Amino acid sequence: MASLLHPTPSPTSFFPINPSSSRYRFASPSRHQNAVRCNVVEPLKFENGRPGMPLLSGPGMVLPNMLAPRMNLENAMNKNDTRLRIFSGTANPALSQEIACYMGLELGKIKIKRFADGEIYVQLQESVRGCDVFLVQPTCPPANENLMELLIMIDACRRASAKNITAVIPYFGYARADRKTQGRESIAAKLVANLITEAGANRVLACDLHSGQSMGYFDIPVDHVYGQPVILDYLASKTICSDDLVVVSPDVGGVARARAFAKKLSDAPLAIVDKRRHGHNVAEVMNLIGDVKGKVAVMVDDMIDTAGTISKGAALLHQEGAREVYACTTHAVFSPPAIERLSSGLFQEVIITNTIPVSERNYFPQLTILSVANLLGETIWRVHDDCSGGYEPYSTLGID
Repeated sequence: MASLLHPTPSPTSFFPINPSSSRYRFASPSRHQNAVRCNVVEPLKFENGRPGMPLLSGPGMVLPNMLAPRMNLENAMNKNDTRLRIFSGTANPALSQEIACYMGLELGKIKIKRFADGEIYVQLQESVRGCDVFLVQPTCPPANENLMELLIMIDACRRASAKNITAVIPYFGYARADRKTQGRESIAAKLVANLITEAGANRVLACDLHSGQSMGYFDIPVDHVYGQPVILDYLASKTICSDDLVVVSPDVGGVARARAFAKKLSDAPLAIVDKRRHGHNVAEVMNLIGDVKGKVAVMVDDMIDTAGTISKGAALLHQEGAREVYACTTHAVFSPPAIERLSSGLFQEVIITNTIPVSERNYFPQLTILSVANLLGETIWRVHDDCSGGYEPYSTLGID
């Protein structure tokens, strides 16, 4: 990341690969099998999204500073200290375990089950009276199930006399329904915000909301963090000539996000795909603003749903002479037929994060999954300690 903060390199320079400064250690030199490792009894590993459990041991196996568990005296947690508790829902338990690993904690004990008629039952298996509780639950597909589970978890903590309840929502479902585009539509994002607030949450921690105004829908504090620095770190480790890079926004609405991303990539030039949308999940590419001929195009978006927008944009980039196309996104919703479109050969690599779990049927060779556990874990610590959330390197992204 430090290499991205320096002035623009000379035309012949490349982004350096510095293993000692990388935030991630990969299990294999192959870019198709990237892994994130954690120093835990049974650490989690991601190889193309496939979870595994190898042990991190042996001489010379040193964790990067950002991923290493917090073991300094001021933040080391005694097992008898119950002031900070982390509970995981069923939506993304692997990410919750990684967050707990980074923080040097154990996940709280909680019982969640479904009755025969589909109703959800939640019971905390330990006391949270007077505790600072963090509930990790993205509202990813199935969105309604996971949202309802989060609401019941919040209610259980409130009735168990938790002092503070923070809903950690790596992916906030219904975020795209943040305004009325035509008459007689609902604004579901505001409705969901009201539900979370009324359930008893005192604070929300979200990652890469679809639009910034969604924070205003909550009547409680919202900590909004960005997953793009994790992707920037990964791109900085690749030997791509800085003069060959161009950052592409797949639509006009994502220009601010792409501009901030390009600024961190040695102030790379920016291109914009102009599209006209004729219906929900249907996009038509019309034009390209900017020059991509002979360049490596990095397409940046907050999420990939059906991949219609980003795949049509990639096809246009190839028509305009782009040498390679990379797709970078925080949230991989991957609704059908996203996998067919992304694995069709249009993309050199599809880089995502693990805010949403990727099922086994959605693996494909170009997929690379990065972890945001350290980012969320550090933010949780700072919320618990009443510290500022604007810490390096994440405070300098400047997307607001």
